This record gives sequence, structure tokens and C-alpha cells, in this order.
Amino acid sequence: MSPARRSAESYDRVPLAALLHATRGTYTAAIQRAQAKVGCDDVPASGEPILSAMEWSGASLEEVIRRLGVTKQAVSQSVETLVARGYLERARDSSDRRRVTLSLTPRGRIAGKAARAAIEQVDRDLQARVGADSIRRTRETLVALLEVKRKSQAQEAEEKE
Repeated sequence: MSPARRSAESYDRVPLAALLHATRGTYTAAIQRAQAKVGCDDVPASGEPILSAMEWSGASLEEVIRRLGVTKQAVSQSVETLVARGYLERARDSSDRRRVTLSLTPRGRIAGKAARAAIEQVDRDLQARVGADSIRRTRETLVALLEVKRKSQAQEAEEKE
């Protein structure tokens, strides 16, 4: 029996919600350490997913917001902080002067790349411990959990109407 399986057995009776809560800081801590090493120790925790997603995918802020499943209002304060700290910059859209675009600054790209490297290292460590099949199944489970969340939110919205 693998050490990972023996360890997992001791958690068989712990609710999944408790395990998810207990592990949620794993990536955050690794990202914060990596960003501090490159002089980006002032990235707000709420802004890190924005920087990482923009750097990783090259997506616009609007696309990142859509992928994260949050509203513009929910990230507005994080965006303001990221702009003030030099991670994002505003510019007028050349095709529509009424529209403002946000993009990564060089400092934002450095912070995003540091986050990406940290995420990839945690992923490698995890895969070495449990194997690629377990990672794939975990990803499938988390996507299913997101679908449960979205369905619940849609039902809640319908009930309010």
C-alpha cells in the first residue's frame, strides 16, 4: 500500500468540504513565497488569481472574470489595488474610446510567471505523491463540484424572480 493511500485512509471519514477547506491555502502559500522571491510580495491574495489567469492564458480581464465566475464588482477593489501597485495598467481601447482595457505590466507578468511556476511545482509534487490518474479524477470531481455550484446558483436566481 502506498504512503499516500495509507494517509488518505485516515481521512476517509472527514467531510470533503473540510478537506477542501484545509487544503485551500496550499497553492496560495507557494505562490506568495514565489512572488516574494521576485520582489512581488505585495500582490493581494484576491488579486493573485487575476494576475495568474491573465499571464497564463493571455486572456483579457473580462475573459478572466467570466472564467472565474465572478462579477466585475467583486473584483473591482482587487483591480484597483493591482493598478495602484503597478501590476496592471489601464489604457483606452483604440477601437472604442469609451472603453478602458486592463493589461499586465512588466511587473504583473513577473508576478504571474512566479505564480505559474509555483502552481506547476505544487502540481508536480502532488502528482509524484498520488499519480496522474488521481490528479485527473480529482480534476473531474472538482469540475463536477463547480457544475453543482452553478446549478444551485441558477436555481437560487430563479427562485428570486
